[in-house]
Amino acid sequence: MKRIRKAVIPVAGLGTRFLPATKAVPKEMLTVVDRPVVQHVVDEAREAGIEHVVFVTGRNKGAIEDHFDIAFELETTLEARGKTAALETVRAALPKAGATSFTRQQAPLGLGHAVWCAREIVGDEPFAVILPDMLSKGCMTQMLAAYERHGGNLIAVEEVPEDETHKYGIVAVEEDYGRTFAIGGMVEKPAPGTAPSNLIISGRYILQPEIFGLLESQERGAGGEIQLTDAMKRLAKTQDFFGVRYEGATYDTGSKLGFLVANLAYGLADPEIAAAFRAEIEKHLRA
Repeated sequence: MKRIRKAVIPVAGLGTRFLPATKAVPKEMLTVVDRPVVQHVVDEAREAGIEHVVFVTGRNKGAIEDHFDIAFELETTLEARGKTAALETVRAALPKAGATSFTRQQAPLGLGHAVWCAREIVGDEPFAVILPDMLSKGCMTQMLAAYERHGGNLIAVEEVPEDETHKYGIVAVEEDYGRTFAIGGMVEKPAPGTAPSNLIISGRYILQPEIFGLLESQERGAGGEIQLTDAMKRLAKTQDFFGVRYEGATYDTGSKLGFLVANLAYGLADPEIAAAFRAEIEKHLRA
């Protein structure tokens, strides 16, 4: 069983829900506390043992590539001024040389198409897909542990209230192993009352390379886009899929509310500012 070395992170989205902030700044570069959303996601991948990150970008996303490169003038200035802590923070965010790749998705044809654009870089090996809008601390570590147990293809899932299942992609539970289970089917945004479970697909995947061949021939689905879920359903006819119940909280930073809640949660978890931040929150709640 080949181990998971590479992760694909699609970052070509327009970020229309955050206009006008995202008119000139990629949505993935909006900050949660002191670092961009995309940095949090890359940190999660690195902590799990991912060795190479493949960014699928689009136009006007150059700031992401710059963020993961050396900033010579900045580092030289920080060093000259003796700002050692700030310099170490900047350098710690840098990947090793050759550990990142960038490829372009020329047209907004959906998540499935974005993943397909990474095919030549990923090659013939299993890989992870991490959606940058979803912040889930430690999720990829849990996913890789489940992969060591089951192999095959895996999808991270979380519970939602029954009356919200129509908003998401939902999986059906077949054989249950506790924190993991065999997936018996997938449906995208089922009609109210028809969902096979209340477990949603939550933005973390481990996929076998055969998915690329299916994505190449995948017909457009919902929204006129090439849907990853549609290709996974086809792959599930010949390969095993497992669900991984993520133990933790996920924050959808692609929505205004989720973004604000992420800043709240991460701010309260930051020992440098937590006490003062909590005091400010309490002050505003009393106002």
